[in-house]
Amino acid sequence: MASAAKFRQLKVLKSVADCGSMTRAAQSLGISQPAVSRVISDLTELFGFSLFDRKDGLLIPSKETRYILPDISRVIELMDHIQYTSKDLTARRAGHLRVACLPGFATSHLPNVVASFLERRPDVTITIEPDRPERILEWIIGEQYDCGITDAFTGHPAIESITMDIRTVCIFPLSHRFSEFSTITPKQLDNERLIHARRDSYFFQALNEVFRNYSVRPKHIVETRQFTGACELVARNVGVAIVSELDARTYHGQLNFRPFTPNIPHQLSLVRPTHQTASMITLDFMEQFKASLEDLLV
Repeated sequence: MASAAKFRQLKVLKSVADCGSMTRAAQSLGISQPAVSRVISDLTELFGFSLFDRKDGLLIPSKETRYILPDISRVIELMDHIQYTSKDLTARRAGHLRVACLPGFATSHLPNVVASFLERRPDVTITIEPDRPERILEWIIGEQYDCGITDAFTGHPAIESITMDIRTVCIFPLSHRFSEFSTITPKQLDNERLIHARRDSYFFQALNEVFRNYSVRPKHIVETRQFTGACELVARNVGVAIVSELDARTYHGQLNFRPFTPNIPHQLSLVRPTHQTASMITLDFMEQFKASLEDLLV
């Protein structure tokens, strides 16, 4: 029967036990003394035993009440915690976020976004898991992660996505002759040592189509999955590359870059599970991530 007691009633009982007086309990709770008296009367009937004994003008918890008071205290603490947490969640200050991303993002652009995001949300925790695009999509379809950052998502019924076109640039070593130019064209890449994306990627195929249209034949030196890998190689004077300006900026001071014409946008996709209701924390993070890219969009 005691399970039918309401949370408000338990708080009144605990307050009377702490204060030793219905009048003081009423003042502590901000309600009237008759309201406290009614609650105690209702609980006495509900529990089936006397809740208090009167001694020297004070209300002393009965033996039975003393037995259940520790459980009542734990219930009140738990409910208060739930209420505080729910307020934090509503205010977007608490929660846990699981983000899957491309390996390059885990060590380049994403840390700055995460640091800024957490600065105003001290009780939010984040899991970041880098992996290849195929694995990221598997995780999102399986609802193992709240959102993902991947390349050029092409569609799946279990995934909702936002795709952004990021400007691309030609990157080259600091001492390279390309430093003299304001923009780089396909013709300038003829016979140049080229570091490029995987041949089966949409980006390489688009770039290769430009080379064919301009009758350009660069020397294909290194094939790498990630733009960050290309940046590392260019910084070591291995060759030149066409990459996202987002990645190029990360290597400021280690290499140079110029706009590449015609521009071949790098498509970056934010993905999340379609059949899972997104938390406010997830939606806020996705919005902040998109905002961090605004000055790079084509």
